[in-house]
Amino acid sequence: MTIELQRPVGDPIVIDDLERLSFRVDRRAYTDDDLAAQEMTRIFDRCWLYVGHDSEVPGPGSYVARDVGGRPVVMARGSDGVIRVFANSCTHRGALICSQPAGQARSFRCPYHDWTFSNQGDLVGVPIPDGYGPGFRKADFGLAQHRSDSYRGFVFATFDPEQPRTLTEYLAGATEYLDLIDDQSEVGMEVIQGAQLHGARANWKLMMENSVDIYHFRALHKRYVSYMESLGSVPPRRRGGFGRALGLGHGANELPPAAARPLAYWTPMFGAEVRPRIEATAARFVDRFGAERAERITGTNRALLIFPNLMIIDAIAITIRKIDPVGAGQMAITSVALAPKDEDPDIRELRKSHYLTFLGPAGFATPDDIEIVESCQRGYLNRTVRYSDLSRGMDKEVPETTDELPAREFWRQWDRLMHGDDGHLEVAHRAEMQGAEPR
Repeated sequence: MTIELQRPVGDPIVIDDLERLSFRVDRRAYTDDDLAAQEMTRIFDRCWLYVGHDSEVPGPGSYVARDVGGRPVVMARGSDGVIRVFANSCTHRGALICSQPAGQARSFRCPYHDWTFSNQGDLVGVPIPDGYGPGFRKADFGLAQHRSDSYRGFVFATFDPEQPRTLTEYLAGATEYLDLIDDQSEVGMEVIQGAQLHGARANWKLMMENSVDIYHFRALHKRYVSYMESLGSVPPRRRGGFGRALGLGHGANELPPAAARPLAYWTPMFGAEVRPRIEATAARFVDRFGAERAERITGTNRALLIFPNLMIIDAIAITIRKIDPVGAGQMAITSVALAPKDEDPDIRELRKSHYLTFLGPAGFATPDDIEIVESCQRGYLNRTVRYSDLSRGMDKEVPETTDELPAREFWRQWDRLMHGDDGHLEVAHRAEMQGAEPR
């Protein structure tokens, strides 16, 4: 099956050949400025995009301001308790109405002419109002509000007024994994205060691929493998887990823990003093969910890709990563840590320490990943080798940990949307929803 983009350059970008068990991506997808511009209109302007977690706006008046899909937005919990996502742009002349990354406010004031908006988006103040004619109505100039919704605390918005799917429909099989994450606390999960803002001189899709690629772990992260072994942990092997395609571009990996988990898998790297509590927590989850589901929640690592640009890695800590394109050759990464609200303080400190040690931008793993995707981007400049290969595991009925099935699911949805297809789940893709290759 060869698919061609409907664009002036008619050569195929994604070559998905099920008969020959071959999956290739033209490296122009990582380097072409025109394609990068088309991604913004055909993907980021159409999909549901992650904005933040509801714990980031815990009470009335709280807000965060950030870029989503290349657009500045404000996620605010109004005085009525409702979370809304607004365009961070004054309806008068367009200036940002919120310049701080987070805070508490009953209203937002535009610094240009002092137009003032309530935290529910209504225009409530206009200086010298008699300068406008009788037809001027403040009700016509409220902040533009984007369609938004949340699932298990994860807040998404879409800029497409004709987006046909509800958020739950859009998330497809990814809801199963968000459930596994949010079920880690009876009282709710929360984003730990503080974010890591960094980036890479590489195309954003390279980091999406990398984040669901288990095949590279032992080769690329040798320093961390040695560190884990020195602490008595067993790094991930080539076998033992599986990858899944979850539909509509979403994918995941599950595998046995390579190290301790704050909730709730003990190894010597966490120290003997916390072992009884961690094991008692694991036992409580068995009582609450039964042995099989409790094992998936507390004793399994997972990496979840939500198309197009959200990664959630649940291992020695939980990180939420929003990976934004900055043209064809750069990306911006925002990372935060997620944790149970009712976590013991010393366990929280262990979580934060190991989050930074492995998942942080200066940790063992992330610098390796940044360096390698930048190396790929530089290698593409040669242009002699035209395609990257993502065929690993296409010959298997049951996907394995090191297979590239989640990345193929990402690229299949990328290809559908770049052709203008809204990505309806067809019969050929129902097998992918069960974690198999379409046949």
